[in-house]
This record gives sequence, C-alpha cells and structure tokens, in this order.
Amino acid sequence: MNNKATTKQKILKEATTLFSENGYKGTSVRDIAHEVGIKQSALYNHFKNKEEIFIEVSREIFNSPFSIDSEELKESALHGKLFISKFSQQYKLLVFDKKSEKMFRLLMIELLQNRGLRNQFMTNFHDKNIKLLSEGFFTMMQNSIVVSGDPMIMAYEFISTLFYIRLQVTLLRFDEKSTDNLSTLFEKHVDFFWGSIKI
Repeated sequence: MNNKATTKQKILKEATTLFSENGYKGTSVRDIAHEVGIKQSALYNHFKNKEEIFIEVSREIFNSPFSIDSEELKESALHGKLFISKFSQQYKLLVFDKKSEKMFRLLMIELLQNRGLRNQFMTNFHDKNIKLLSEGFFTMMQNSIVVSGDPMIMAYEFISTLFYIRLQVTLLRFDEKSTDNLSTLFEKHVDFFWGSIKI
C-alpha cells in the first residue's frame, strides 16, 4: 500500500471516530487533519471537503452486511434458511457494534439534510440489499424451496424488520436503556419469516 493510500485510510479512520463522537457539525477538517498528524492543506490532496469525507465514511455503515458473488449467492440460497440466517447474523453484528451504532445514529440525523448521503443510502444500503435478497429468494422459488411470489416484496418484508430492530436499538441506547431483550429478535425474526415462506 502506498503512502497516499495509507494517509487516506488514516483520514477515514480518524474522521469516523470524530464524527461519531462530535457529530458532523462538531467536526472540522482542521480537527481531522490534526488527529491524522498532517496539515489541513495536505488533507485536501485526498478529499475536496468535509462532506466528501463524511460520505466516504458512511459507505462502510451502509454497505450490504455481507457481499458474495452471484454464484455463491445461488449456492447459499439453495440452503434456504441458511441464506437469511447468515444475512441476519451479519446485520446483527453491525447493529451491536459500538462504533457502527454511533455512526448510524449520526447518519439518521444527517440523512434528512444531505442529498449526497441520501443517494448513498439508497444505492449502497437499500438497492444493494434488496437486490441481494431478491436474487436469493428468486433462486429459492425456482428450486421450490419457498412459496412462489414476488421476490422483491419478500426482500422488503424480510429486511424491514431488521432495519426496525436496528432503529429500536439506536433509540434505546440514545436514552441509555437496555437492549438486552432485543438481542434474540434477529433469530426469532428468521424463524418466523422462514416458517411463513418455506414449502
């Protein structure tokens, strides 16, 4: 890895920490440069402004919980429940990760104010996950593993509960309340959902 790439990674790492601790407005380019140990002018060799850094940092939070190519997807989908269990477990790991939690809270606030971030959310979270799940459900339908129907609606139905649990965890943690009783909801959701679609 060359020096430029290493510096860019350091910028993103320090920016993630600062954004999650101080918020978007409470973090300046100067703060980020200071934490990285470079001059503010040097930071602009990697990013044009704070918003570009923030959008790049948010990509990690919005990425699909796991990424597999289409052949692996088809193979995983042929195991039926294993496909959605794996997806749910990866999602759960993101939800209960402290750093991810702080960033998710910040992103929920910023989504309403930042068009670039909204576009990122739709592309890297919504569209990617719906496509991934739809392809998995379609493969299962073709192999008579689950009931026939609209795979996209099935994908929406499955992921919407996961997203709601994540939002609930965020709201409870914001008020410093326990989330212990939510930790088993991911597995319960998989069991309930699978029971309603399997043949």
